[in-house]
Amino acid sequence: MEIFYTSKELKERLSEIKVRNKMVGFVPTMGSLHSGHGTLISRARTGSDVVVLSIYVNPTQFDNQHDFKTYPNAIQADLDLARSLGVDVVFAPKTEDIYEGVPNADSVDYGDLTGAFEGAKRKGHFDGVVAIVRRLFQIIKPEKAFFGEKDLQQLAVIEALCKREFAQLEIVRCPLIRDIDGLALSSRNVRLNQKERLVALELHRTLNRLKAAVNRSIEGSVTLEAARRALDSLDGLELEYLAIIDAKSFEEVGEEKWNEGHAVIAAQVGSVRLIDNLFMG
Repeated sequence: MEIFYTSKELKERLSEIKVRNKMVGFVPTMGSLHSGHGTLISRARTGSDVVVLSIYVNPTQFDNQHDFKTYPNAIQADLDLARSLGVDVVFAPKTEDIYEGVPNADSVDYGDLTGAFEGAKRKGHFDGVVAIVRRLFQIIKPEKAFFGEKDLQQLAVIEALCKREFAQLEIVRCPLIRDIDGLALSSRNVRLNQKERLVALELHRTLNRLKAAVNRSIEGSVTLEAARRALDSLDGLELEYLAIIDAKSFEEVGEEKWNEGHAVIAAQVGSVRLIDNLFMG
């Protein structure tokens, strides 16, 4: 496994690889790798000739500087896991290199994709996501890029970016991975204490109950409002949103199409912000 810390060195190595007509699969991460990332790497390993993994915590996509400063960092463990899973190339750049100076992100407007839910709750978040993903795609020029459905809205934004600017790049959707207790895997989960983790499990339980209700044709709006009230009543959890949306446009769907949509949820548990989603069909 080769490790590169500058875009110049990486591009030189990738140009050698591409001369041999090797298909490059790319897995972008912010490090603190877990088995969810492992699934992305495995998919990339089977779907491409050369797997490139990036490890970079992007400052421009954090609206909360405390979250940025406390984001988990485990670079040596990440490299060990990447090596064990067959990653060929790791890119771990510095901010001044990736942004060619001071980090900045232009404003992006993809309608509800960037303006609703995560876009509304985390001002500027998707500006930063688009800025860093665009830059990584420009440097690496992969044929395929692998993203998890846990960050469902981010995935839809990246697909919109590719449609506009990287039409030849295939975005491969990979399923959300959960821990044995049902909690959606996230690098931030390590910051939950035992009590907070029990509270956090209510996100997935709520989504499951909502799915069961939708498929039993129970009155939808009543069910959704009841789920919101139940979560609002929990000590230690602050609900930000719970809705059923179209996973491509992120527009809320009417009750008659709820079984075709995804339920999306975000909540603050202790000092940790968590998101989750579940297909309702």
